[in-house]
Amino acid sequence: MSVAKKILERRFIRFLLVGGVNTLFGYGVFVSLIYIGLHYSLAALLGTILGILFNFQTVGRLVFDGYHHGLFFKFLAVYGATYLLNVAGLYFFNAAGVSNYLAGAILILPVAFIAFFLNKTFVFSSV
Repeated sequence: MSVAKKILERRFIRFLLVGGVNTLFGYGVFVSLIYIGLHYSLAALLGTILGILFNFQTVGRLVFDGYHHGLFFKFLAVYGATYLLNVAGLYFFNAAGVSNYLAGAILILPVAFIAFFLNKTFVFSSV
């Protein structure tokens, strides 16, 4: 077995790789929507909705090896919670005068780790 295959078999490594792709997708949507003039809360909401649809496929299939439609509502609840955390963080950074672009970037890692923990614990716990 190759070293690369052994590394990819580890769930956390797969999470980081898939999370990187998901983050680029979600942040790209967020930045694009901010750029066209949407309020940060709406940009975060639309980015989250599109991200949920994209992430459910990638996280379920590539990280937790157990994708099925019955888990979608739990997955949706996790991302509802992370959306609220993200908007709260954006609100506080915005009040402190931090740009929405930088605030969104700063919040990526803490929100991602919370999402991983919640997905592992509540959504894909039986997988």
